[in-house]
Amino acid sequence: MNRSIIDLWVGFFVALGIAAVLFLALKVGNLSSGHLSETYVLQAKFDNIGGLKARGPVKSAGVLVGRIADIRFDPQTYEAVVTMNVDGRYRFPKDTFASIYTAGLLGEQYVGFDVGGDEKMLQPGDTIAKTQSAVVLEKLISQFLFSKAADGQDSK
Repeated sequence: MNRSIIDLWVGFFVALGIAAVLFLALKVGNLSSGHLSETYVLQAKFDNIGGLKARGPVKSAGVLVGRIADIRFDPQTYEAVVTMNVDGRYRFPKDTFASIYTAGLLGEQYVGFDVGGDEKMLQPGDTIAKTQSAVVLEKLISQFLFSKAADGQDSK
């Protein structure tokens, strides 16, 4: 084969490899996921957000219904305020419960909506009143070890 044809094929495969790496990087960073249609903003306050990050998913019944837009600290209440962009196709009752879950054992954290039964719906800009903070594994382990240590001292 001609040297220029081999160089052309090598260049083609290098470009294909770079495109594949770029695609994977965007997938991991949640930057290439489909854009939501018209969105509206909801907020929720949590005592502890764990490893929750901006651009993280907001899910209800396992379905992606929005993305986390911003996370900030409220110095008056000493809570984390999570701002979420929710897809306009989905409306949630006022008594919806927002919890922070982890996908799998060591996966990413996301906000999950557990829908209530109220007939009134959350309006754009509303704050979800009922929240459950992230479960911090280190805190659970230390509480377990502390209780076992206390049980061991009581039996003496």
